[in-house]
Amino acid sequence: MKEIKAWKMNGFIGLLAILVLLGAGVAAGVSTILWAAAFFWLAAFALMTGMTVVPPNKTKVVTFFGRYVGSVQDNGIFLTVPLSARRTVSLRVRNFNSQKLKVNDVEGNPIEIAAVVVFKVVDSAKALFDVDNYSQFVEIQSETAVRHIASQYPYDNFEEKGLSLRSNAAEISDLLKEELQNRLTLAGVAVIETRLTHLAYSTEVAQAMLQRQQAAAIISARQKIVEGAVGMAQMAIQRLEEDHVIELDEERKVSMVNNLMVAIVSEKGTQPVVNTGSLY
Repeated sequence: MKEIKAWKMNGFIGLLAILVLLGAGVAAGVSTILWAAAFFWLAAFALMTGMTVVPPNKTKVVTFFGRYVGSVQDNGIFLTVPLSARRTVSLRVRNFNSQKLKVNDVEGNPIEIAAVVVFKVVDSAKALFDVDNYSQFVEIQSETAVRHIASQYPYDNFEEKGLSLRSNAAEISDLLKEELQNRLTLAGVAVIETRLTHLAYSTEVAQAMLQRQQAAAIISARQKIVEGAVGMAQMAIQRLEEDHVIELDEERKVSMVNNLMVAIVSEKGTQPVVNTGSLY
C-alpha cells in the first residue's frame, strides 16, 4: 500500500458551514418544518465528524468504513471525509538503541555488539497497514541486521586485509544502514543513520584476544624496525662507497651490516668495540 493524499478543505470554512447548517436547522425547527430541521442537523453532525487537527510533524491517516482513502499531511485544522476514522502517525525523527547482542563474528569469536538507529516514518500508509506495529518492527529488524552484519566480518583483521568491525567502524555502519533500509522499506520507514555504540569481545575470550592483539602489535612493530634497519645499513654502505671513504670487501660489508643491525634492532643500548686488528 502506498500513501496518497486525502480529500480535505480549510477547517475554518468547514466550521462556518457547520454553523450555517445548525442555524438553518434552528430556523426550520422554529418554523415547524421538522424534516428540514432534522436534515440540517444531520448534515451538520456529519461535517463535525470530518473535522480534524494535524499537529506539526504528524499526519492523519483517514479510513472510511475500513477503506484507506488517504492521509492528511499538512498541519492545521481541516475538514476531511465525513464519518471517517483518523489515526495519527508521527513523522518525527526517532532513535532506537539496541541491546548489547552476543554474536559470533565470521571467525567464530564471540563478541558483544550494539548499535543506535536513527529513523523516521516517510509513508504513513505502509507504517500502519503493511506491518502490525512499525515501532516494534523497527526494533526487531534492527537487531536482526546488527547480528547479520556482525557475523559477516571479523572483529579485528590481523592481516590488514579486508574490513573488520573494529578498524572499519564507518564502513560497517554504512553497510548496516543499507541492509536495514532494505528491511524497513516495507514499513514505510527511512533510516537516517546507524552507528555502532558498543563493540567488544565476550568476557570468556577477552583476555586471550587481548594477548593476541598485543602479540600482533609487537610483530608489526618488529617488522617496521627490521625494514628500517636494512634500509639504513644499505644507505651507510652506499654512502661510504660513493664518497670513497674506505674500500670494503665483502667480508667487512657483512661485518658492518651485522653491527648496524644489532645496534638498531636491539632493545638495549649497545657498547662500541674498537677493533684494531683483523676481523679474526
